[in-house]
Amino acid sequence: MAEIFALLIFVALFAIGAIRGVHIGVLMIAGAAGTGIVLAGMEVKEIVEGFPLNIMILLVGVTYFFAIAQTNGTIDALIDRALTKVGNRAALLPLVFFLLTMGIASMGAPLAGLVMMPVAMQVARRYKIDFALMGLAVCFAIGAGGFAPTSLYGIVTYGTAHSAGISLHPFVLFGIAVATYVIMLAVTYTMFGRSLMRTQTSTQRSIGVPDLATARTQGNHPFERETALNRGKASIASGDFLSDDDEAMYSSADADNESVAVQKLTTVQILTVVMIVALIGAVIALAAFGKEPDIGILCFAFASVLTLIDPSTGKNSVSKIDWSTVLLVGGIITFVGVLEHMGAVDLLGEAAKSAGSPIVAAFVLCLVGGLVSAFASTTGILAALVPLALPLIADGSLPGWALIAALGICSAVVDVSPFSTLGATVVATAPEEDKPRLVRVLTRFGLSMVVIGPVALIGLLVVPTMLAS
Repeated sequence: MAEIFALLIFVALFAIGAIRGVHIGVLMIAGAAGTGIVLAGMEVKEIVEGFPLNIMILLVGVTYFFAIAQTNGTIDALIDRALTKVGNRAALLPLVFFLLTMGIASMGAPLAGLVMMPVAMQVARRYKIDFALMGLAVCFAIGAGGFAPTSLYGIVTYGTAHSAGISLHPFVLFGIAVATYVIMLAVTYTMFGRSLMRTQTSTQRSIGVPDLATARTQGNHPFERETALNRGKASIASGDFLSDDDEAMYSSADADNESVAVQKLTTVQILTVVMIVALIGAVIALAAFGKEPDIGILCFAFASVLTLIDPSTGKNSVSKIDWSTVLLVGGIITFVGVLEHMGAVDLLGEAAKSAGSPIVAAFVLCLVGGLVSAFASTTGILAALVPLALPLIADGSLPGWALIAALGICSAVVDVSPFSTLGATVVATAPEEDKPRLVRVLTRFGLSMVVIGPVALIGLLVVPTMLAS
């Protein structure tokens, strides 16, 4: 009875936090302490030991290192350079924004990729690209980059799996996520890309590149400038689009913008690029030699070098460490630790097994993850549901790494719904007359992924792996 009551408290705290707009991590830590002491007779020390220090080091190290790269202008300068290479190849633009945004999202905080949304939507208007195609391309990129070994979704998913003794290689998870989102992008091209070839032949203008490298704006997220980008007098942050006259005026200034975008990198920016390459190389090299790379510690090491060379940037970047997510993930996992101590997680596992088939139980779990994540925090859902899958894996009937990977990705692919941050940003940055259509498109697309995601990932990943083993 105590186990069921503890589970009800866990669900209630999620609901209360969402309804009241309270930080769920705060509620979870307090709830874990109260539940552990009153219902499980645990000592405070035992409860606190459930806080995931390894994941905290990963999150802090990664977000700090890439916050330095963003603060000193390196990330923005690289984006500007990439955009100037595209020219007038309209058919490639959604793919280009997918790659650029995925790179940003892989740098610790997936939502930092939202910085590209207003730019992408403005470019979509100029090149007559369907706003649904461009918006979904950016959303897919944020999801794919978020599962990188250096980003939040990946850290939470494989970190939780490793804590439970499940071998899920970070690059395997990332590869599955990228493949999934590339397929989704290809499908989206076929659905919304019919006009691209006509645009390709009729448009001969080059992209007016926003001056990302010199923009100085503030975002709501600690590791993003958010969507407050300015190009000349046109504020893209508000969702206002250039009139035809304004567009013509700014098109005449494209050459000036390009000259800004391709200016030489500073010494600090060059060193930052070297550090990013070195980080990636170190992770790959350690993995190749059979070592388990501690990405958080590596990020702290490279960040220390950059901080010593440019102390002011290092100091300013401390405030951009994603402490909010650390608290969110830490609070949820701490409470889940109390549930595991009480046997509540095993109780849920047994209930899932009563479905009669491990595959059916896995499908239901992925379905629940997708449905809840369409309206709530993906990070929170990942931290809560991944441990709940462990009882299904314990008896060896399901491949652990495949199920955890499927569960993580199923919880993320639904984020294009207009009820989540990503989908809402697509609608907010589109022209007023297109908003109703985008709401309908994103609602259908997002909610369809609640079912399509589990069917595809369970059917194409978990089932073949289970049969092969």
